[in-house]
Amino acid sequence: QVQLVESGGGLVQAGESLRLSCKASGRTFSTYSVGWFRQGSGKEREFVATMSWHNRRTDYTDSVKGRFTISRDYDENTVYLQMNSLKPEDTAVYFCAADERYRAPRNEYTYWGQGTQVTVSS
Repeated sequence: QVQLVESGGGLVQAGESLRLSCKASGRTFSTYSVGWFRQGSGKEREFVATMSWHNRRTDYTDSVKGRFTISRDYDENTVYLQMNSLKPEDTAVYFCAADERYRAPRNEYTYWGQGTQVTVSS
């Protein structure tokens, strides 16, 4: 069993940065690939970034490439999403998720956090 708890969200102005954290509990978390997703008001949840557990391969949605960076601290069982040059369209609830497979389909991730709100004002 893996439990995920996100933190680090908040209200920022356009152009500023935030770092989200996803703290995991559970012995086997190190063998799970992790992903960040977001859901804006009235929108479907969408993929943002992911990292493979075994080779740290990463992938990002096009709209955040060059601005967001996913990273992982295996000792701390924590996954981060560094978000730079934030835009109003990045406003959403951000969720982290974990699954044994890299790039699993969105609806098939095994574990999810509760989400953290990110609001970017113009």
